[in-house]
Amino acid sequence: MSERVLITGASGFIGYHLVKGALDKGYEVHAAVRRSSATGDLKKLGMEAEANKTGKLLFVYPDFTSVESLLPMMTNGAYDYVIHAAGLTRAKTNDEYKEVNANYTTRLAEAALKSGFPLKRFVFMSSLAAVGSKPYHAPTPIDENEEFKPLTSYGKSKMLAEQHLAEIKELPLTVIRPTAVYGPREKDIFILFETLNKGLDLYIGHDPQWLSFVYVEDLVAATLAAFLEKDKLHTAYNISDGKKYDRYKLADLFKEFSRKSPLRVHLPLGIIKVTATILEACSSKNAPVLNPEKISELTAENWYCSIEKARKNLGYEPQFDLKEGMNVTLKWYKAQKWL
Repeated sequence: MSERVLITGASGFIGYHLVKGALDKGYEVHAAVRRSSATGDLKKLGMEAEANKTGKLLFVYPDFTSVESLLPMMTNGAYDYVIHAAGLTRAKTNDEYKEVNANYTTRLAEAALKSGFPLKRFVFMSSLAAVGSKPYHAPTPIDENEEFKPLTSYGKSKMLAEQHLAEIKELPLTVIRPTAVYGPREKDIFILFETLNKGLDLYIGHDPQWLSFVYVEDLVAATLAAFLEKDKLHTAYNISDGKKYDRYKLADLFKEFSRKSPLRVHLPLGIIKVTATILEACSSKNAPVLNPEKISELTAENWYCSIEKARKNLGYEPQFDLKEGMNVTLKWYKAQKWL
């Protein structure tokens, strides 16, 4: 009988790739989605897996409002592993971030333990945003021993989730903290590619920056490798491709692959802050892509992080640097007529 894994946020960008990776490895995957979620592409993955006699895909619909409401799903599922990748990346209030990113996470972990089934690993998809950035000239990259200094409410909510999970001493926990994730199906960084494709290469201010990225398939590999952790109850790993890039590298690679020459423009920080404030004020529901907190994240000086701990403990070795990953990603966008 195949081992069984619950993957929350399965209909999202990272969730889709986690489902695919787990099916490819032969797991029985229970994809947790909202009843309103578009699941057509996930269903195709399930059909392909069954045709190839690899994994098996089922859908579940969690109610995160309480531990008790989650318990029937967790008890019936009898999961060997849980990957909690669901969460909000944009919200109007701190309370929304806290409820979904921190409280939902805690309830799911408590329900997993309360179900009575011997959970082998609970993997929480956090973010490097929970830790925060470093100064541009910092002598060392961000590592797992850094003090939490999140710049945004999103980062704070992920930090809070990590802190809540750490208090559940009996939980076999692995925290994954990816940096900026890109790849086929990604929609936020894709906005930059759309802008570049239209002829504009935009930046906020002139200050230098170090950035880091991870291709989604590498993130999936690191996440699934966490299933094999046996000895340590609570662990955390920063995940990137192990390299640092200056603020122009993404656009330079786009130019190389597209053979286009978008106009490079540096926008004054003050104007962007005013614009972001207006956009947020005019937004009636979720926060817009560009909001005041996002500006803090986008202008942070240094997101370069160490992956040595993941290399040592998980056997993680990135297969894609930014150039290789961008090449695959842009080809996918073009094939799907996104660009």
